[in-house]
Amino acid sequence: MEFSELLEQAGGAGLFQTLLLLTFILPCFMISFHVLLENFSASVPGHRCWTQLLDNGSVVPANITPEALLTISIPPGPNWEPDQCRRFRQPQWQLVDPNATTSSWNEADTEPCVDGWVYDRSTFTSTIVMKWDLVCSSQGLKPLSQSIFMSGILVGSFIWGLLSHRLGRKPMLSWSCLQTAVAGTGTTFAPTLLIYCGLRFVTAFGIAGIFLSALGLMVEWTTTSRRAVTLTVLACSSSAGQAALGGVAFALRDWQTLQLAVSVPFFAIFLISCFSLLISLYGLVFDLQSLGRDIFLLQVLFGAMDILGRATTVLLLSFLGRRTILAGFQVMAGLCILANTLVPPDLQTLRVVLAVLGKGCFGISLTCLTIYRAELFPTTVRMTAEGLMQVVGRLGGMMSPLILMSRQALPLLPPLFYGVISIASSLVVLFFLPETRGLPLPDTVQDLESQKSTAAQGNRQEAVAVESTWF
Repeated sequence: MEFSELLEQAGGAGLFQTLLLLTFILPCFMISFHVLLENFSASVPGHRCWTQLLDNGSVVPANITPEALLTISIPPGPNWEPDQCRRFRQPQWQLVDPNATTSSWNEADTEPCVDGWVYDRSTFTSTIVMKWDLVCSSQGLKPLSQSIFMSGILVGSFIWGLLSHRLGRKPMLSWSCLQTAVAGTGTTFAPTLLIYCGLRFVTAFGIAGIFLSALGLMVEWTTTSRRAVTLTVLACSSSAGQAALGGVAFALRDWQTLQLAVSVPFFAIFLISCFSLLISLYGLVFDLQSLGRDIFLLQVLFGAMDILGRATTVLLLSFLGRRTILAGFQVMAGLCILANTLVPPDLQTLRVVLAVLGKGCFGISLTCLTIYRAELFPTTVRMTAEGLMQVVGRLGGMMSPLILMSRQALPLLPPLFYGVISIASSLVVLFFLPETRGLPLPDTVQDLESQKSTAAQGNRQEAVAVESTWF
């Protein structure tokens, strides 16, 4: 008798499954904080070069305004705003003249920001961009740090998949929570960008372990009829974490304080997981700043839409197959991204609406995918297969911020790539993967093969029934 059948005979869902679900809600809620943290902790503020006249009050003439000082110290940039990466070698006093023109100076009169930058601290008091000057010639280091974080999840997914299968889900879950708490807290005190990236890698490594171990426990201790509901609840808690992150970041404008706030709770999760012997998501979302100025509200909207989308998944899974939902909403998400490329930048509201709709479609797709992939593989290889799938997924997550770097040269490349690949992958799902709706969780490879033959036989019987009743 299969374990899933024994679980059904024992009552299906009881106090143990309820406590298991409640235990996993907090880590699911907190994981989104770390994955999306750099939308805020690595936000790029307005900035300009440090200059003697503007930033050394002792040498400022008493009869000149700050605007005039800015004009004679910082050259205009491409959009006629003050240049963020260059300054005048010497004050250009002739520019104070109302009749002055661009011919009053040339590029040879300017130089890079050799004395550092001055940052606009009206939105954030401190970010890693301010701390390590990740602007101008160093601006590529910001997406690199995001990519390193995603590579940590990639490596962790592979390693934890093997360890969870060999050493057990529960010990690996406890260790992963402790690792995430220690590395995440240590990131706050990183003295250099290299150490910061290293600790973020270790944090992401731990997050992968939490996700894999908890997912395995939840799938294997839940009956087929209730699996979609329980996993959707966990997915919604992750979406709630996305929405809550906007509020937490709004209250904590210093990146170190924010980093502590999202890391310390994992110590509590570790203690809970140890006591009871006993999870989450992340591409579009990395580019929050390009959708509008109010990134706090956008983060809340993304999370709220995710909750709505994921909660809808329960109803959809009751009437439609896993394959149909996954492929259909991947197409819709891809179309939202592609449609956004046709919207002019001044129609900011429409751009946000399309982005939020796309995020909701991705939320439904990812919730369905979490359930679907757990049902595709038998228990004997499930964690190894889950780890391999996580590796492939994190490869995409690692590449996502790197693809965004191409925007400066080819502005349309990132959205076109994201939209087309989403639609293309839906076709793969639709034509090459089997349907698992209503089927018990396979324990062995033989169970999986028998399910396929049963499904094929059912399809043949359905075809015969249609033919016999056609007239």
